[in-house]
Amino acid sequence: MSENYPPYGEPQPGPNTTPWSAPPGPPQQGGYPPYGQPPPTPHYGAPLPPAPNKSNQGLIIGLVAGAVVLILAICGAGVGLLLAYDDDDSEPTVVASSAPTLDTGSGTGSAPDPAAPPTPGAADQPNNNNSMTARYSSDLSNVCEGSPILNTAPYNGPASAKAYTFSNNPDRPTSWSSKYIPSDKPYYAKSEDYQKVSVVGCLKFDEGSEGSPKKCQYKDKSEKQITIDYVSSRYTLTFYAAKTAEKIGGGGTVTAPTTRCPSFISYDKATMRAYAAPDSGTIEAALDKFLS
Repeated sequence: MSENYPPYGEPQPGPNTTPWSAPPGPPQQGGYPPYGQPPPTPHYGAPLPPAPNKSNQGLIIGLVAGAVVLILAICGAGVGLLLAYDDDDSEPTVVASSAPTLDTGSGTGSAPDPAAPPTPGAADQPNNNNSMTARYSSDLSNVCEGSPILNTAPYNGPASAKAYTFSNNPDRPTSWSSKYIPSDKPYYAKSEDYQKVSVVGCLKFDEGSEGSPKKCQYKDKSEKQITIDYVSSRYTLTFYAAKTAEKIGGGGTVTAPTTRCPSFISYDKATMRAYAAPDSGTIEAALDKFLS
């Protein structure tokens, strides 16, 4: 704070002398009032209300919090009673729709349209976990292992039936190879027409039916002379419906003779043994009899 003093050299006023003041001039802006005059009383508007009592404020907050807790407790009790009531209901209520809901494509699991055509082959699928859909003619050999082929023709009797035949291998009982059927037979079917086949003939090797081996001489890839034991045996021919793998007839016993050594032979290098194939003439005769 600055203060005003008389000019230097002038006598200082005594205790009984009126304090010096500057001649009146224009009002000062933003300064302090002239020396010796009391400052004006500031006016700040209406007087402020008295500060609230802190003890009353705490009481109000406590009452509000208590009311909130009470409301939450009441709601929680209501939910608990509702859950307890649901747990006691041991018999669920089943609500059935008065009319089926048509499928609108929304994926909500609505009932199917009764006018829609059935899925092809759905009604013909047997209750068999080994059922399969063939992709090639060789897949029909699975009928001999008990697998129905869903995309084959149903068996409606021998008159118009088409047939394939397969035989297993004594060294690999679950390995089946197709057997030749003459193309002039009415039951003959091309490999690409496997879906028209309704009958599968399975030639299963009879265990213990091996005969004395015939010694056959061959040359291996290195032109070395080798001897192969060529073994005769017997097979049992059984006919199955291709679509259901159900047995529909028997073809009797088919021999696998070793009257002469074949021009080409497939043998086991470990045992130097080969098994003769079932006689094709006997297979043809059995097919003619069953499918006539």
